[in-house]
This record gives sequence, C-alpha cells and structure tokens, in this order.
Amino acid sequence: MTLLDRWGTRVLLLVAVVVGCAGPSLPAGPSDRSSGEAAPGAVPKRITAAIWGDPPTLVQELTGFGVRGVDAIEDLSRAGLSITDNQGRQQARLAEAVPTIENGLWKLLPDGRMETTWKIRERASWHDGTPLTSADAAFGLTVGQDPEVPEFGHAGFASIEGVETPDPRTLTVRWSRPYADADKLFSPRFASLLPKHLLEGPYTDNKPGFTQLPYWAGEFVGTGPFKVREFALGSHVLFEAFDDYVLGRPAIDVIELRFFPDVTTIAANILAGRVDLTLGKTLSVEQAIGVRDQWGAGVMDNASHNPVSVFAQFLNPTPPLVANLQFRRALLHAVDRQELADTLMAGLTPVAHSFLYPNQAQYREIEAALPRYEYDPGRAGQMIEALGYAMGTDGFFRDRAGQQLAVELRTYTGDVNQKATLAAADSWQRIGVTVDVNVMSPQATQDNEYVFTYPGFTLQRYTGDLTGLPNLYSYRAPTSQNNFRSGNVSRYMNPDFDALLDRYFTSVPTQQRTEVIGQIIYHIADQLTQMTLFYDAEPTMFSSRLVNVTARWPSSTQAWNAHEWELK
Repeated sequence: MTLLDRWGTRVLLLVAVVVGCAGPSLPAGPSDRSSGEAAPGAVPKRITAAIWGDPPTLVQELTGFGVRGVDAIEDLSRAGLSITDNQGRQQARLAEAVPTIENGLWKLLPDGRMETTWKIRERASWHDGTPLTSADAAFGLTVGQDPEVPEFGHAGFASIEGVETPDPRTLTVRWSRPYADADKLFSPRFASLLPKHLLEGPYTDNKPGFTQLPYWAGEFVGTGPFKVREFALGSHVLFEAFDDYVLGRPAIDVIELRFFPDVTTIAANILAGRVDLTLGKTLSVEQAIGVRDQWGAGVMDNASHNPVSVFAQFLNPTPPLVANLQFRRALLHAVDRQELADTLMAGLTPVAHSFLYPNQAQYREIEAALPRYEYDPGRAGQMIEALGYAMGTDGFFRDRAGQQLAVELRTYTGDVNQKATLAAADSWQRIGVTVDVNVMSPQATQDNEYVFTYPGFTLQRYTGDLTGLPNLYSYRAPTSQNNFRSGNVSRYMNPDFDALLDRYFTSVPTQQRTEVIGQIIYHIADQLTQMTLFYDAEPTMFSSRLVNVTARWPSSTQAWNAHEWELK
C-alpha cells in the first residue's frame, strides 16, 4: 500500500466522522438585501470556504505568516486602489487606473524624483456607507510610515517624501527617488487604505493600543466586495455581499469561511460536501490528488508556487559554523533535490535554483547564469572535512575538541514542510551532520521572536516573486526593535546587497531592472542566503459549481477576483 493509499483511507474514515458528527452550517441570517442576501424571492447563493489556521485578526500585518489564507480574507473584504491578478499584473480596483509612464499618471522628474497620481472611482465607499476619499489613503500612508506602529511598515516608504490631496478623489504621491513598485501603493500589502473617520481618533490618542482595537477583528469595516457580518475566533468569519461595491455587487451572496486546525480535517469536510473552496495554502499535492480522485463534485487546480527553502541563521547562529558559506554549500550538495521534487510534488514542479518561480519572464533570462549545487554527497563530506572536521567512529563529524557537529532544523507544521525537513535532515545525517528536527506548534508560530531566533536552520516556503524583495533589506531583519515582525527570515545583513536592492527599486526601465534582478538572484544563489530546494505546487480545491475561481499564484490570492465568482 502506497503513502497515498494510506492517506486516502484515513480521509475516508474521517469523512464518516464528519458526516455523522458535524453540526449544521451557520445560520443564513437576515434575508433583506442590506444584509447581503439575494433579492426577495431568490435563493441565496452561498458557499463555504476553508483556511488552515485560526487568525486572531482579519489583516495580514497583525496576524503574521503562521496562518495561511489571511491575505485572501483581505482580498474579500479589504480592496485597495489596485490588486495583483493571477498573472502578476496590477489591475485597478478602487482607482480608475493604475499609474503608468504611458498613461501619464507616473512621472519621472528631471531632478531624479518622481510622482504617481491616483484617481479614486466615483461611488467607492466603506462598508458603513462612508465615501472613500483621498484622505483615507493619505491616512493609511501616515500610519504605514509611523515607526511607532511598525507592523504596517514597508520598504517603499523610505522613498516617499509627501502626498497631496487636491480633492476628495485625487492624490499625488511625491517620491524622493524612483521606486519600481510604486504602482502597488495603496494595496492591502503596501499602505493599505484605512478609514480615517473610524481610526484617526484611536490612532492619535493611543498608538500603543492601535493594533489591539476591535476594529481589526469583529468590528472590521473595509472596502472590498464582501463585508464582515460575524467573526468568531477559533471558528469562522461570515461574509456577505457588499451591495454598493464600486465594481458591482458580487454574484455570491454569502461566504462562510471556516477555520480548520489541520488539513486532514479540511480534506474530510471537502469530501463530505461541507467545503466548496480552499483559500491560501492548505492541502499538499499528495493530499489534493487523494481528494481529487474521490471528489466527483469538485476539481483541483494547481500552480507552481513559492520555493521550499532552507534558511540559515546569520545573526548569532549556533553553532557559528552555520554562517560559513562552504558549510552551507556542502549541505545543499548533500540533498537530492530532484528526488524531493519528484516525490513530494508528484513531478509537477522542478528543482529550484532560484527563489524566483519559473513562470516569470525574468527567470528565463537569468537562469543559465545561476550556480548549481548538484547532488553529490561525497563532495559534501569532503567540503566539511576541509573545514577541520573529522569523521568519528559513530559516522558523525567532530571538531578538533571532539565536539559533535550538530545543527537544529526548524520548520512549520504541514505535510510538505515536515516531509521536506525530514528528508533534508536525513540527507545531512547521512554525510555525518547530526540534526535536531524541531516542528513548531501552531501556537509557537504566533511568537515571532521564537520563530525568527532559530539557532541553526529553518525550512519554509518563501515568496517566489519579486514582491518579496523589500523583505531582504538589512533593516528588515526581525529584531526586538521592530517587534520581530519583519520578513528577512535569515536575518542576513549586507550593505552591498542592500545597495543592489536600492538599484532595483530605483530602476524603472524594464531592461535596467532585469539586469539588476539577475545580480540580486545570483547573489542569493551564490551566497546561499536562501537554500532553495524545489518549487511548491499549491493546489486549490473547488466545487464544480463554482465559476471564475483559479489557483493562487505568487503575490496574488484565489480571491483577487471574488466579485466575479459565480455559481452554476
């Protein structure tokens, strides 16, 4: 019996439990149009979606990265002026257009500065009926730039010198220098829109308590196609269609988004007919194939996604050898990455020689120049011996003092994370490195200080496109100064690399940017600040009755076009 066969058997057993024991779905609530239900006489269109985890808030900045799918929650309820679609392109949402050089809304000035201008659509409004104005966008920018609330920070803020709001629907941002991702401003992940009429007072009166406001959870008021009717910690969030959404009322009336503590239970609920759609990262490829083959009422869509990578600790690592480049190269040579891709991804994705996922045009231009670390355990052992270590009689390396060479490899829960971690640990131990595997509990992942102060190595999925570049700056290394909330996982700090990032973000012409991207990717691959293993194939499961739903792509979510979802 294969692993897939055994897993499928477990799912079938769980289905019996779910069907027999699960309670009824949540009540539909009021049926008037103002509640988001269908028109009188019509049957409400209602779906149930699932995410893996228990978010304490409805926004990514305050939830962290341990709960999958919070970014999809944002796209349901928290629209920005633009959004990234499932091909990596910026599309206008609450703005009339995305600034570009061609449409004149993005201006490069002779003195090296630049301006971007946004025009908010007529009738764009908050869920409480208050019109969305340029003052709300400017307020979001103020909060984002405030060092007293670092949770909302972004690398792009360092390039912004001011904003002008000549009228309630227009704002012009002045930039001190070119910034390549300026068109992503005022999206949920970069200076998100904030309701000034609700939050300016609490922000001014009590900045330390700003992130603890009930607004971020049960009292959330957003701008997206769906508004929050009910948020129950540990259980669910109930969304209803926003009748006055500026792009048109969604076709779906109600979305019940349920929180699940593990993916096996998600799979069982799908097969029991209690879940129509998965959001964020949920089932592994193996699990999704098992569900697909048994779920006659649904389909699996898949996209090559973020690389599964090992990150070394660069800030006070234990042992100090972790920071040694030759040691990291030896460890990567010891792992058969092709076998990992074939086994864990069912051959759907390739080995990752870069963090940039392979469907991007930039990847094809730089791939040939990247260093390769082919599987060669013999060479790996020789490289470690050259560092002064000798193989003991027990088959493990020891230093000159007789101390065994040992490292910790930490990871998150999750099928792929844990299997890849065990495989990497086994590979390292086969060449003589003792490995202590540490799978963090869901509760532990909520402690950012614990997450980012791992002593040796951590394995996780990481952003597979260029939106992750701002997190690689030295100042984004998680420390006590920023409440351990930044995204520089390895805490790698290098002024020359920071200068490369600066060059990228100040290069607007495509050819210049591509050249700098190549240098950035080469630096990461050569110095192994991120030891990429293979690209994750991220399946999305959805009911056959759902239309216009696709898999989640890097920098996007399944919910990027939620207002266009429909039921057959």
